[in-house]
Amino acid sequence: MRPIIILPLFALLPGCVASVVGDVVTAPIKVVSKTADVMTTSQSEADEKRGREMRKQEERLGKLARKRDEAREDCADGDREACIQYEALEAEIAAEKERDI
Repeated sequence: MRPIIILPLFALLPGCVASVVGDVVTAPIKVVSKTADVMTTSQSEADEKRGREMRKQEERLGKLARKRDEAREDCADGDREACIQYEALEAEIAAEKERDI
């Protein structure tokens, strides 16, 4: 009785072995391709990152400009501290514009 049960199992074994061998052979290729994909940045990813950085810089410049404008108005009203803050904000805006993205 046992030989009858074992024979169908031997018929299924070659397909199973072939599948395992195929997985073992392709595993290193999959690992290398996944690593290469993770390590490299596509042009579109680089463009998206640059766009985000540009928007962040524009946002920072806008905030600084609003603070500078307030300080300039206060300076014109005679607030000496606002004049110092105005000059500092001008320098900070200039530095932010020169910063590479």
